[in-house]
Amino acid sequence: MNFKSFEDIISFAADKEKEAVEFYDGLAKQAPNTGAKEMLQGFAREEQKHYDMLVNFGKDKTKLADYKFKWVTDIKRSNYIVDLDYEKGMGYPDLLRLAMKREELSLKLYNELLEKADEADLKKVLKMLCQEEAGHKLKLETMYDDYMAKQGD
Repeated sequence: MNFKSFEDIISFAADKEKEAVEFYDGLAKQAPNTGAKEMLQGFAREEQKHYDMLVNFGKDKTKLADYKFKWVTDIKRSNYIVDLDYEKGMGYPDLLRLAMKREELSLKLYNELLEKADEADLKKVLKMLCQEEAGHKLKLETMYDDYMAKQGD
């Protein structure tokens, strides 16, 4: 990844968020049950908010200025799960695993971009995206743990 400007990174991040919206929307359409569908649609809406924020970043920086940073615990569940590809009809636990890995990779990407950033506004945007993706990862990992506990694992 070689970016020449702040705008290049924002555009790249917006593209990644749009890709995430499409990913979760696509999974939601094929979800095996209502709970999975609602969960996936919720993540699509969250990713859409990120996309909208990035696209409108130059027009309205107040959202970023008002953003509250807080530490998000990483329980690292996804770090110990192998990568898997989407398959039509996959069950709820596999959808959670797939989504967890995706959020893990997004978090890693934004952390790598953050390390290379030098502009204060860009660092703040990337920190915000890191926090959001870490929050998604934690939520998915918790949902997975709760589901597996109900299954006796």
